[in-house]
Amino acid sequence: MSRRPASGGRAPDDKTLPAPDPAQVQLIRSYGPGRFLISDREWRQPVLVAPLFTTAWNVARAEDLTLESLEPLKAAPVPTEILVLGCGARAIFVPSDLRASLKAAGLALEVVDTGSACRIYNVLLAESRRVAAALIPL
Repeated sequence: MSRRPASGGRAPDDKTLPAPDPAQVQLIRSYGPGRFLISDREWRQPVLVAPLFTTAWNVARAEDLTLESLEPLKAAPVPTEILVLGCGARAIFVPSDLRASLKAAGLALEVVDTGSACRIYNVLLAESRRVAAALIPL
C-alpha cells in the first residue's frame, strides 16, 4: 500500500505554485508586442491591472507615471500595497520625489521591464498579495 504525500496528493519535490482562478481575479495570461491578454480579454494599450479589475491606462510612456495617473487604484475594494511598473522593453529610473509620493500613498514600487512585471504580478497575485501592475506594452 502506498502512502499519499501530506501535500494534498503532490510529490514532495513538486514545485507547482498555487494558481489563482482566472474567473475570480485578473490574471495576465500573455503579453507581446503591443498587446496583453488579461483573464479572457485582449488589450492593445497601456493598462492598470488589479486583482479585481483591469482598465485602460492613459500613460503612453513609463516616464509619464504620476500619482494622479494611478487614481483608478483608489477605487479598488482592497487597497494596493505593491505596484509593479512595467516600463516596456527595459526599466527606467523613477525620480526619488515620485517614489516618495508613492510611498506616502502606501505604495511600494517595483520598476522592471514589462515581461518581468507580468510575471511578478502573477506570482504576487498567487501569493494573495495586494498587488497591481501598471503596464506599458512592448
